[in-house]
Amino acid sequence: MEHNESSTYLVKRMLEHIGEDANREGLRETPQRVVKAWGEWFSGYGQDPAEVLKVFEDGSENYDQMVLVSNIPVYSKCEHHCADIFGLAHVAYIPNGKIVGLSKANRVVDIFARRLQVQERLTANIADAINDNLTPLGVGVVLQCRHMCMESRGVNTRGTVTTTSAMRGVFLEDAAAKSELLRLIDGARNGISI
Repeated sequence: MEHNESSTYLVKRMLEHIGEDANREGLRETPQRVVKAWGEWFSGYGQDPAEVLKVFEDGSENYDQMVLVSNIPVYSKCEHHCADIFGLAHVAYIPNGKIVGLSKANRVVDIFARRLQVQERLTANIADAINDNLTPLGVGVVLQCRHMCMESRGVNTRGTVTTTSAMRGVFLEDAAAKSELLRLIDGARNGISI
């Protein structure tokens, strides 16, 4: 996000709107810092998940079992209040002749999380990107997140975790595959709190 006068002016006006003196020492540089932070928080708009999902056929010979990357940190902003969403993502796929570097699941989660989101869309975006680019036998994505729009305002319900899932292919069609995925996620989460 570019630092320009109109962006910093808007932040300054917002500070004044809440009753602050935007010219006091502690806030003089805040508009520039906010614009810079937004550039980082919303950098996902400038990234294409297809570019990070480089696939390999070498190494996938005869491998048709689940690959699960668990406990991927999620940091996003809700599109309704620009409030924080944070938690964990669990991303699984069953190869169909192609595999992807393990860190790519983290990258795909981050690309979509760094956009204004609702958790349901975020979950589906991740699953669809992996499904469309790897053409696996199945994709399963589970997100477990807390929403500050619900915890710090409105109902003020602290510690509530929202779980969403997106299943494609085998994970949608085969109850045993889905059950195995959920059991593995539960085991990976053992002792990890959001």
